[in-house]
Amino acid sequence: MADKPTTAPRRAPRAQSARTAHAAQTDKLPLDIEEVLRRIRHEVRSFADAAMFELAAKGHGSLFEQLIACILSIRTLDEVSLPASLRLLSRAPTPDALARLTPQDIDALIQPVTFHEAKAYQVHAIAVRTRDEFHGQLPADAAILQSFKGVGPKCAHLALGIACGHEVISVDIHVHRITNRWGYVKASTPERTLAALEAVLPRPYWVELNRLLVPFGKHVCTGSRPKCSTCPVLPYCRQEGVTSHR
Repeated sequence: MADKPTTAPRRAPRAQSARTAHAAQTDKLPLDIEEVLRRIRHEVRSFADAAMFELAAKGHGSLFEQLIACILSIRTLDEVSLPASLRLLSRAPTPDALARLTPQDIDALIQPVTFHEAKAYQVHAIAVRTRDEFHGQLPADAAILQSFKGVGPKCAHLALGIACGHEVISVDIHVHRITNRWGYVKASTPERTLAALEAVLPRPYWVELNRLLVPFGKHVCTGSRPKCSTCPVLPYCRQEGVTSHR
């Protein structure tokens, strides 16, 4: 008598289920960056502007002021760094005026910001070098800006974009997180995200991207539990790395 056929492993249904799950994750519209940014522009209109742009609107739009304020903003909330920048730059808006202050004077003005003592020495050194080496006029050159201690691509690019109108991309934690979450780029660090965005993002949006994604990242596309259910760009977003959302 022939043996009864054994029951075959139920692999097909599992494979089909996996395909279905994958389809659900990728069932998105192709990412139209112009439309995505248009929707975000509308979404953030009621939020406070990103600190550096608001600072420029308040009359502190020079390259020197923007660079100093960006240093103060590093690892510090806009709600803290913006008032500190305004206090400092209202007192000393030029390299010569800031160089005449002591690091201790500067520290007293910026104290709520993160690493305020170290930053006081950094911005004082930038003021002295700008006064003495560049005759009080900070060069609009990203390489020179990044030669100052504490200045990386983010601050150099943001200051040049706002103060000088240079077409440069500034990648902070919000820009890095959101563009990778969309699946628009795939990069493990802000520096790699910058290079990836330079390859795909149309130039007219290079400066505006930071202005839009900072408030969007603070209020909608947050680091943990983003507001996906009400996000205006959900149809385009691949939600890469999102494990829990609202």
